[in-house]
Amino acid sequence: MEYTFTQLFWLFLIYSFIGWIIEAAVGTIKKRSFINRGFSTGPFCLVYGAGAILMTVTLTELLDNFFLLFVSCAIQATIVEWITGKTLERLNHHKWWDYSDKKWNFDGYICFQYTVLWGILGVICLKGGNPLFMTLYRQIPEPVTSILIWVLMGYVLLDALVSLAAALHLRTSSTEQSRLVLIRFAEHRMAKAYPVIQEKTEEILREGKFAEGCGFYKLFWLFLIGSLLGDITETIFCRLTAGEWMFRSSLVWGPFSVVWGFAIVLATALLYKDRDKPDRHIFLIGTFLGGAYEYTCSVLSELVFGQVFWDYSEIPFNLGGRVNLLYCFFWGIAAVVWIKGLYPHFAAWIEKIPKAAGYIATWILVAFMAANILVSAAALIRYGVRDGGPAATSGWERIIDTHFDDTKMKQLYPNSKMR
Repeated sequence: MEYTFTQLFWLFLIYSFIGWIIEAAVGTIKKRSFINRGFSTGPFCLVYGAGAILMTVTLTELLDNFFLLFVSCAIQATIVEWITGKTLERLNHHKWWDYSDKKWNFDGYICFQYTVLWGILGVICLKGGNPLFMTLYRQIPEPVTSILIWVLMGYVLLDALVSLAAALHLRTSSTEQSRLVLIRFAEHRMAKAYPVIQEKTEEILREGKFAEGCGFYKLFWLFLIGSLLGDITETIFCRLTAGEWMFRSSLVWGPFSVVWGFAIVLATALLYKDRDKPDRHIFLIGTFLGGAYEYTCSVLSELVFGQVFWDYSEIPFNLGGRVNLLYCFFWGIAAVVWIKGLYPHFAAWIEKIPKAAGYIATWILVAFMAANILVSAAALIRYGVRDGGPAATSGWERIIDTHFDDTKMKQLYPNSKMR
């Protein structure tokens, strides 16, 4: 079943609310008084909603295979939990939860018993919860449904921003009093629910080297470098294995493979503080995280653009042709090589860029890459629509069709296949 945006957001809200009930109940039982354990102040635990939507979008094709569905749900939810924990730790430099006292835990953020639980809950959500909640959704008349969804969307966004401000302990002299009250309230709630949190304000533009630490500027330049190196690597790999030079960029302008760029950013952001841990630790994380990342990219690109950019059906131990065990191991090896070997050198080179020139160059390149990604997405969408679809009607469609016709797109994306 294909879902609309409003339907997906409806499910996101439902599962976020259910997750909040679960977390609040567990916290209340432990503390013997009511505790709101969600990141947001309202009755929504967004990580539950995000995990449920990720499963809904990527795993519906596995509904007839119970075992594979269970394993996939367990892996996806566990990875979401680990990423969330690492991200929140970067906000406040402390763990928001810790499973170190449980058997078969990893990094204190995930453990085997919860992985099994997430698998069970995921199967229940996809096979029972989604049909039930979509039936309820259809009982609400229009336009009440749309109004309700958009109002709640605005509320959740505002709540998330206030909670993020509280987590970062942002206070400026220009902040209005009403917002200060909201932020102080959110801070008090977080401190009560998670007393180990140490709130600190981290400034991006501080004294020192350009892009010092692991903030936005460092990650953007790593994204740029990773996209470039990824394109070069894939081009050489195709030359060695297929015997031909092949255009491997994922963007229409320049040799950039953004899948690699985002992978470098994700690996750096999540493993930056683990760079001193044993290689096997980083390899294991890279193997699972890389496989989940590649699977998600495959599903989303097919859903959004109607294109299949790679197919591993011929390789043993593959999952739907989207990922395979061998390449998952490659992701694990790549994570170790990057974090232990390459990252320190690239980080040092980036920090040598003069500060003024670095800031100016960064924002020029941000604008260029944003336009590049937008135009590439438009070209891919039109490429899929033109195949038996209606002719261009709007100005932007005609411009895209003129500059990126089928001949040009086949040259840019030689391995893509229509869904």
